[in-house]
Amino acid sequence: MYDPQKLDQLKQSLEKWEETSLQKTLSKFPERQDEFITTSSEPINRLYTPLDVAGLDYESDLGLPGEYPYTRGIHPTLHRGKLWTMRMFAGFGTAEETNARFKYLLSQGQTGLSIAFDLATLMGYDTDQPEALGEFGKCGVAVSSLKDMEILLDGIPLEKVSTSMTINSPAAIIWAMYIATAENRGVRPDQLRGTIQNDILKEFIAQKEFIFPPEPSMRLVVDTMEYGSRAVPQWNTISISGYHIREAGSTAAQELAFTLADGMEYVRWGIARGMDVDGFAPRLSFFFNAHNDFFEEIAKYRAARRIWAREMRETFKAKDPRSWLCRFHTQTAGCSLTAQQPEINVVRVAVQALAAVLGGTQSLHTNSLDEALALPSESAVTIALRTQQILAEESGVANTVDPLGGSFFVEAQTNRIEAQAYDYFRRIEDLGGVIPAIEKGFFQSEISDAAYRYQREIDEGLRRVVGVNAYVEDKPLTIPILEMDPQGYKRQVTRLADLRKSRDNGRVGQTLDRLRIACQGTENTMPYIMECVHAYATLGEIVGVMKEVFGKYEEPTWI
Repeated sequence: MYDPQKLDQLKQSLEKWEETSLQKTLSKFPERQDEFITTSSEPINRLYTPLDVAGLDYESDLGLPGEYPYTRGIHPTLHRGKLWTMRMFAGFGTAEETNARFKYLLSQGQTGLSIAFDLATLMGYDTDQPEALGEFGKCGVAVSSLKDMEILLDGIPLEKVSTSMTINSPAAIIWAMYIATAENRGVRPDQLRGTIQNDILKEFIAQKEFIFPPEPSMRLVVDTMEYGSRAVPQWNTISISGYHIREAGSTAAQELAFTLADGMEYVRWGIARGMDVDGFAPRLSFFFNAHNDFFEEIAKYRAARRIWAREMRETFKAKDPRSWLCRFHTQTAGCSLTAQQPEINVVRVAVQALAAVLGGTQSLHTNSLDEALALPSESAVTIALRTQQILAEESGVANTVDPLGGSFFVEAQTNRIEAQAYDYFRRIEDLGGVIPAIEKGFFQSEISDAAYRYQREIDEGLRRVVGVNAYVEDKPLTIPILEMDPQGYKRQVTRLADLRKSRDNGRVGQTLDRLRIACQGTENTMPYIMECVHAYATLGEIVGVMKEVFGKYEEPTWI
């Protein structure tokens, strides 16, 4: 792309500049610190020029928006044609409380739902099980049965609204409840649009909300992929998630590498099931973090598109261009928010959201200013939504596609992160693949080391965090904190008890028996899960049957 003779001339000019203009300035005004680093502790050069991207080939490395390798975006017009989906993550307490929050957000301009479930639901327990005690509604909404899902979605037009659900180990069951709710209203499954996270590999790597061992867990994921391709074709059956990997303390390159490695492992399992890669790959989506380092995050998203397109086309031989697209949702970094001076989290979120938009995200959640302290209040979540709306309507950043494309700095960072990702791919392959690497503790160790380094840099003052180790204030909190209905737990437990009395328990037992047999064999479990859900079997009852067959996973103590 660059003339070698011109590059040589530039090199000479740069050396002269360093010896003269630069040294003259540094002698009078030394730089603020000896070394500048990214959020991932990668060194940043003083200046970037064509010398830093001398090997860049426009056609093969960048291309045009909407064309392979999609570095510059998966759509020719990106946000000029359609703004990103504003999908605020919400869920707390009872289904009734969360339903009210959903309706409020939709009335304020949110364009898609994103459901947060409480820890008991995430771990496959009913609210009234002993293991769930004390966890009701604290990090999301409690959904123990189809009855809860019906209340949660009451009055929401499922055929018109796209819904994302952050659920993993019991994803097949919760998804079945969503589909059954729609069916009971007369909405066909093929009309439904949305995403289940359903990324179990990430759970073993970072978030630890696993239930079953890796192999049966992967079987359930592939069951949803296969079922969705036939019955719910507009649904993304996996949202391959780097978000939680980054929240656990990884670097940007680790987030990217581990997420894409997981994605490729799901593709391998789908192909091994006998599915045509072009029959399911277009419905795979991704979920990335938007952290504090503005340019590093943008480079990460651009590298993600380029790597995924190349691997899907060249390694997995996908023929449909839709299979090459790295479509992704982004959420601003919860781990970057501080309990100290929480109001300034609004600024952090705005910067992170801007990086996501400039990086070409398809949908976006902006965290609320109070999330280091509690679940978001209505006031705080409104500010978070308004942040997206200001970016969309007032900032002008959505008026052109990939405005930072061609920046020497951004292109160099994109190349750097891509190279680091491929280095990780080789290391994972040397360990035998993703699941063997999980079992050996490779991912966990890499993330732990990165998290330790980052915290040490803060503790030693090498990394400044406003309000924490810089510009510290000692003032009492003045922001409102969300309060949930104190009678919510009692109402939920009573509803579960009433459900078990009023339903046809003979039918429930029969559907659970059929599910048990299916789990013992090799059939797709989704039709049997659907039967259980329609009979109003509870989440805990369905998971209990699966535990009998699959067992319960415990992470090795040496990790």
